[in-house]
Amino acid sequence: MKKLLYLLALAALPLSVSAQDSDDDFGIWTSIGAEKKINKKLSVEAEAEFRTRNSSKTADRWTGSIDVSYKIFPWLKASGGYKFIYNNNQEKITYHTDGSYNNWRPSFWGTRHRFHIDLTGDIDLGRFNLSLRERWQYTYRPEATTTRYDFDNSKWEDTTVSGKGKNVLRSRLQAKYNIPHSKITPYANVELFNAWSLQKVRYTLGADWKLSKQHEIGAYYRYQHVNDDDEPNGHILGLSYKFKF
Repeated sequence: MKKLLYLLALAALPLSVSAQDSDDDFGIWTSIGAEKKINKKLSVEAEAEFRTRNSSKTADRWTGSIDVSYKIFPWLKASGGYKFIYNNNQEKITYHTDGSYNNWRPSFWGTRHRFHIDLTGDIDLGRFNLSLRERWQYTYRPEATTTRYDFDNSKWEDTTVSGKGKNVLRSRLQAKYNIPHSKITPYANVELFNAWSLQKVRYTLGADWKLSKQHEIGAYYRYQHVNDDDEPNGHILGLSYKFKF
């Protein structure tokens, strides 16, 4: 574990510097989870996650989730779950037509509720395992009241951020490789986010390390390309821990 953390820290330095010299952002995502196998087909999993942004200098969000999975066939799994998100909304500046400042809304913390349903099919090809996961997710952001600065009147005022719901279809294609006599399983995947148009694409390269029957850690690098002017593309380093019982 210490060696893995050290390697991640070394890898994070050039990515952080690179992000500062470009329009891309850099963040670190960490998670800790527990999985309980009810029987051969049914399992339950809970997870807590923390993310950073702004070259890893700003807390981005905290989440807590619970998922239930059921194996319909040996090659097909269905799952569903709920995630509570406490996220740090980015600041927003609006301008007049002449380019002068209109309003400035600082960053603020708010909540979101997310539900999802998955279908995952996989096949073994020699030592490779290929899988395709299709996920529908619905995220609801409740209405929130915050403050903004009105440059025209030189004063702070309350403003309401309206509640909003969003449906997204996430499609992930993944390949894993089973290394002979090794507890480490490398993988690579690409995931598409669609909401009537392509919203973002994630490219991930990582590995899971089975320390024992109950303990597993993982590390990955992810690049996220976003088709949205309000959110930059990003380099991400991730570290996870899972306890199985």
